[in-house]
Amino acid sequence: MPIMCYQGPVLAGSATLATMGALTLYLREPGNYGKHSQTVSSGIPLLPARFAWFLQELPSFVVPVGMLAWQPLSLLGQPGNVLLGVFLFILGMGINVHSDCLLRQLRKPGEIIYRIPQGGLFTYVSGANFLGEIIEWMGYALATWSIPAFAFAFFSLCFLGVQAFYHHRFYLKTFKDYPKSRKALIPFIF
Repeated sequence: MPIMCYQGPVLAGSATLATMGALTLYLREPGNYGKHSQTVSSGIPLLPARFAWFLQELPSFVVPVGMLAWQPLSLLGQPGNVLLGVFLFILGMGINVHSDCLLRQLRKPGEIIYRIPQGGLFTYVSGANFLGEIIEWMGYALATWSIPAFAFAFFSLCFLGVQAFYHHRFYLKTFKDYPKSRKALIPFIF
């Protein structure tokens, strides 16, 4: 059964994502969650963190599995892109999972204090988890070699880059002993 591709909506969605990424860079405002949220009493119902994380990550599993189920030969496209993309995706996922594990270990249950993350890529950057996720989506874009994937990777870079910048600034303001050599997102550069 061939799958129909409606190029107009795909390109419109891709352009929307790329525009949202550029707008995020232009506005330079962090996402309204976590330490950057305005207030919990805003009247907007909040999801439990684990369920919200599950919903957020679900497309990154469902979309590739669905693509393979409906188009199993899609992995036999451009071999260089696929292999490099899969490598970067796995590398980014490893960085992301390891960084999230280090972040979760910073607090005991019920604590609300902030601590300086240590270890892994946190030795070099404040947003090691963001860097891992950006590498993941860049790898996915290379592996699929599609405009929507590149648009999403660009959006992720813009959105998470701004988040990393604000996290870095927060750490510098909050902790007097924060490592001065640590960068926001890209080791030794930014």
